[in-house]
Amino acid sequence: MEMLVDTSNNAFRELNEYVLKIKNMISASAASTYIIQNDCVVNEWYSGRHDNTEGSRMVDAESRFNVASVRKTYLGFAVSLALYEGRIKNLDDDVTDYLDDLDELVLKDTKIRHLLTHTHGLQGSDNLNKKIFLPGTDWKYNNTGVNLLIKIVQKVFGQTLASVMEERLFLPYGFTETGWIKEKSEKLVWLNENYKDNEGNDANLFVSTRELAYWGYIHLTKGKVNGMQFVPSSIFEQVSSIATPLNLNEALPRHGFFWWIQDKFRPLSELGDQLPQNTYQSLGLYGNTVLVIPEYNVVAVRMLNQTERNPPQYDYIKDIQTFGNMVCKCVLSQ
Repeated sequence: MEMLVDTSNNAFRELNEYVLKIKNMISASAASTYIIQNDCVVNEWYSGRHDNTEGSRMVDAESRFNVASVRKTYLGFAVSLALYEGRIKNLDDDVTDYLDDLDELVLKDTKIRHLLTHTHGLQGSDNLNKKIFLPGTDWKYNNTGVNLLIKIVQKVFGQTLASVMEERLFLPYGFTETGWIKEKSEKLVWLNENYKDNEGNDANLFVSTRELAYWGYIHLTKGKVNGMQFVPSSIFEQVSSIATPLNLNEALPRHGFFWWIQDKFRPLSELGDQLPQNTYQSLGLYGNTVLVIPEYNVVAVRMLNQTERNPPQYDYIKDIQTFGNMVCKCVLSQ
């Protein structure tokens, strides 16, 4: 991707200082930010080292962070692609239409839509034997829907999620610093976890700060980069539109294909109250986030590597809402 770089105006200094403060508060060793505005890189900032050991690598443009739950948006893209190509017929198809060996009584009336928007009601990450609410009637964030959708993607494409993404998106768009990795290497901000494979099943997607911003950017442009449209724009439009069941309680967050989407401010949402409508975002466990603000033609990324419990003075919802609001403040103050 060719993009003008202009980080000379210090408009985002306050944002970088805020991220540094959060880095220190949560005892992370590494942090970075990256802002694209009007097709130009307007802020690129790195701080710290990959870990706290002596001689650890300094964080830089090539450092790749584990983006944790941000990986769900890559899965969301694969589901949108499957819908576009007719591999999945409809968003409101039953999950049991695509996967065998499921308890049809427990999964009754559970739709693809419910898996994508955390409204499926299944109890926990691997517990498919119990519902805590009927599908589409409430919201509970967990990985059960994620794990089922990974299996569906693998079945309908006949490939792993990692292979689908590599073939259909990473190669055409020139991603070289994004992928599922199970073994430590020099440029990874490693978290000393064990992963079973690099096929897209685990939460081991490692991405550089600039390529996470690029991921947001191709959503912002609906897939058109440097005049080339490698993926139909409707696939990106679908993932960033609200898919949450219409009758869900007004207090609960709204999602696209795993993206948190702003229609109006909702206290339980990760999106700050200053963010305009149609803004969307994804946040991972370690503090990494990608934020897309179409109204301002902005993509903002923050990377962290938190591994300890939240300190008493830290509220992660307030933090990520503040991050988004501060991005808006910096953008509008120029």
